Amino acid sequence: MDVATAWWRARTLGAVLLIPPLLHVTSLERLARRLNGSARHAPPFSMDRVVGWVDMLLYRLPWPWRSTCLKRAAVLYALLRRGGVAVELWIGVRRDPNGRLAAHAWLVRDGAPYLEAQVDSLRTFQVIARFPEADTAAP
Repeated sequence: MDVATAWWRARTLGAVLLIPPLLHVTSLERLARRLNGSARHAPPFSMDRVVGWVDMLLYRLPWPWRSTCLKRAAVLYALLRRGGVAVELWIGVRRDPNGRLAAHAWLVRDGAPYLEAQVDSLRTFQVIARFPEADTAAP
């Protein structure tokens, strides 16, 4: 494994181990300011590899790391922005068919949902927060 790949694996592991527990003890607004870093070093491979590592780690780790949309989005937000990818972190809420409140966090790139499997369902969410902060708008 070359040095750049090892560096990105270490950076990914660090983000996965640090960010999810912080979501339990600090506000997302405060944390997002720290995660909103500028590009430092782009990976020498596709960002899809980083996304795969994040998904695999969050899936395998126990609470407080266990994968949720917010934990996944926050970790990827930090890594992608530091890798030079201009993404935003959006959070939305909606009422499900039974009237219960549901929330979801996702990434947006160039005005469109990014790395999301269920893009059409995002239209049903009312966006309540965006990072970096901006005027709230629907996807």
